[in-house]
Amino acid sequence: MNLPTKYEPKQVEEKWRKYWEEKKIFVANADSDKPKYSIVLPPPNVTGILTIGHVLNHAIQDVLIRFKKMQGYEVLLLPGTDHAGIATQNVVERKLREEGKTRFDLGREAFVKEVWKWEKEYHDRIVTQMKKLGLACDWTRERFTLDPAYARAVKHTFVKLYEKKYIYKGEYIINYCPRCKTVISNEEVEYEEENSSLWYINYPLKDGGYITVATTRPETMLGDTAIAVNPHDKRYKNYIGKVAILPIMNREIPIIADKQVDKDFGTGAVKITPAHDPNDFQIGIKHKLDRIIVIDKNGKINKNGGKYEGLDRFEARKEIVRDLTSLNLLEKIEPHIHSVGHCSRCHTTIEPYISTQWFVKMADLAAKAKKVVKEGKIKFFLPRWEKVYYHWLDNIVDWVISRQLWWGHRIPVFYCKDCGEIIVSEEDVKKCPKCGSTNIVQEEDVLDTWFSSWLWPFATMGWPDQTEDLKKFFPTDTLVTAWDIIFLWVARMIMSSLEFMDDVPFTDVYITGLVRDEKRRRFSKSLGNSPDPMNLIEKYGADGLRIGLLLITPEGKDVIYSEKSIETGRNFLNKLWNASRFILSNREEQKPGIEDIALKRIDRWIISRITNTIIEVDNALNNFRINEAVKIIYERFWFEYCDWYIEMIKPFLYSQNQESKESSLAVALWSLDNFLKLLHPFIPFITEEIYHYFYEGSSSISQTEWPYSEKTLIDKNIEGEINYLKEFVEKVRNIRGEFNIPPGKKVNVILKGKQRYVNLIEEEEIWIKQIGGIEDIKVGEHIAHSAFITMKGLEAFVPLEGIIDYEKERRRLKREVESLKSEIEKITKKMSNKKFLEKAPPQIVKKTREKEKLFKEKLGKIERILEHI
Repeated sequence: MNLPTKYEPKQVEEKWRKYWEEKKIFVANADSDKPKYSIVLPPPNVTGILTIGHVLNHAIQDVLIRFKKMQGYEVLLLPGTDHAGIATQNVVERKLREEGKTRFDLGREAFVKEVWKWEKEYHDRIVTQMKKLGLACDWTRERFTLDPAYARAVKHTFVKLYEKKYIYKGEYIINYCPRCKTVISNEEVEYEEENSSLWYINYPLKDGGYITVATTRPETMLGDTAIAVNPHDKRYKNYIGKVAILPIMNREIPIIADKQVDKDFGTGAVKITPAHDPNDFQIGIKHKLDRIIVIDKNGKINKNGGKYEGLDRFEARKEIVRDLTSLNLLEKIEPHIHSVGHCSRCHTTIEPYISTQWFVKMADLAAKAKKVVKEGKIKFFLPRWEKVYYHWLDNIVDWVISRQLWWGHRIPVFYCKDCGEIIVSEEDVKKCPKCGSTNIVQEEDVLDTWFSSWLWPFATMGWPDQTEDLKKFFPTDTLVTAWDIIFLWVARMIMSSLEFMDDVPFTDVYITGLVRDEKRRRFSKSLGNSPDPMNLIEKYGADGLRIGLLLITPEGKDVIYSEKSIETGRNFLNKLWNASRFILSNREEQKPGIEDIALKRIDRWIISRITNTIIEVDNALNNFRINEAVKIIYERFWFEYCDWYIEMIKPFLYSQNQESKESSLAVALWSLDNFLKLLHPFIPFITEEIYHYFYEGSSSISQTEWPYSEKTLIDKNIEGEINYLKEFVEKVRNIRGEFNIPPGKKVNVILKGKQRYVNLIEEEEIWIKQIGGIEDIKVGEHIAHSAFITMKGLEAFVPLEGIIDYEKERRRLKREVESLKSEIEKITKKMSNKKFLEKAPPQIVKKTREKEKLFKEKLGKIERILEHI
């Protein structure tokens, strides 16, 4: 049965997706005696859609799982989705706003029911998208971070950490998002440089005179409780201990000394607002200052702000500046660029806010997490990411884990309204254990989403129960993730695993770069630069998308995406399909093999090259050099197997010598078999399809053995000889191109040189003639009107008499010379123009230089040809 003329990815991919799932090809067996290899797939947000970043991340994991399965491991790629507290609640609240409602109109219970409906719809969508990529997941083990079993693990974690006094409730300054109406952790704040101002305000002194402070936030002065200067700043030595009058509010505030004050910022004197600035909060604790909250959770001025009550914080800023100006207390305003924190979910400017929240003490957990990496129990690929990891751990602060949301894991803390008892319990509490009251209420807040996902490597396998899956597949082997969540997720998983499993969660962390557009911008909906992977799959196929992305992914660096790379992937699929179709259509009853047949030089060459390929790909994949592995296979298949070997054997396939034909087919089939297996982890659909045409009625290609590399098959001498012959053919082809010899017109070649090289060409002339468009090869001397070739130990001449019209060719080449000289002159003029060099973008200047170099090289080549004709 022959392959169809054209590859149709849509039909093929749908067929094999169903086959893998129905045949349970990737359902893991916890009772297996095989060595295991396991990965837990980083869970995408349940309300999201797959992005190009997800495709890259998932494709890499799929490559590793399929590779290990073919090597004989019992593999598990465990999929799942994350409830994504803030993101999911925002989506549903936005829908309600379109209906003129808020979550408070519905009430907590009804709102959560509404979110569950939303979750069901969007869960199915994202899982369908994941399956379209062809992931080798065990879908029977799929998890969701709000599954009942998973929720039990989250409660268990909270209770155990509370009992160890790692979890506590305290009043701290936190990052608050007025839009999402919840606290967010430091790691969820995105900082951006903003063009703003520095306002210089005169604060009158109680005993006369004034002190000038500089601030980026005049609106928070309503909550000032001190002015601070550096104790070593001689300018303010006599001010320390004095009392200032807070403008507008007319409140007396002390002038204090603190080493934390930067003498070089502004005037060297700063206002202290402990309730609205993290640094001021610490100074306030040290100096026992009052904390006056003046901005509420909606980002508006509260009653402590006097006449500005009810104004938005930014509107209040304008009013305050206006009033300070009228009071002659505004010294000056300077332009100022500074870093401003924004919510990573909705991009609202963060408000530092005093609040009572639940926290996890991080110091002990961080020390253990650092130690295991230092000891080499966990390795980062690339190792440079370890420094980033250490830096965060060395500067860690306690983790705020409570969120003012309704969607998520509700904190398992209960309060007795009668006696004030606090009960922390995995089970719902109906009766107070202290006073017997049934007047019990549960904590309103939910846990940070990351508090559930930090348990992902083991809670997905049934923990806190001791399950067979945990015994077999934990610790997992590899984590694949992007660098931007090293802190949010990677480090925390290591901490939780060491705390609860007394082991690392994985041994290798492969950090991918972020996928960016051609202008090096992150993909985002607001920029409109984010391609939809489903559209790309529709256009190019999942395999085309996968290999196209993997081919442009440098190790550990950001990926510069272009749709042309996906076209490259699609083109490779077509090349694989057409080459396979050609070989399989010629095979008759021939089986693949390299034993017990008479191997020709070209056969031994391709066998040696494929053996090398297997060794190099093994090494690359075992060291997480995914891009290197796929490039090796891509180049060897296209440029050696297709462009050379298949062309080399065509004369033998069409010859009357049956033995020669069969041996060529056997090696070609053996080569194709190996390439299909090497390629399968990268492009699973098309390789599965071709494999089943190759071996009708067989099981999945993923259940076959990974290609074996027998080093004795490597023959460097043969490789050197074939490389020499390829160079010879390419030089003949170059002459044909340079002299514009029509494709159907054959040339003769005269050889002169060392006998070993002459013999080598003569021994392989059957395929050399075919590929080079050569009529005859013979030994002789140089004759007039010939193009010449020089190689190591050899000269060759291609007679042109009767092949080309000399006068016509001279005229054509002279016209091309004039055209090139004209273009070079224009470029030279442009490159000598200083204005062009100053104003043109660097990439344009670079392209212009490259064009000039190319034209000059082409001109030199044509002028040399003209000398010979």
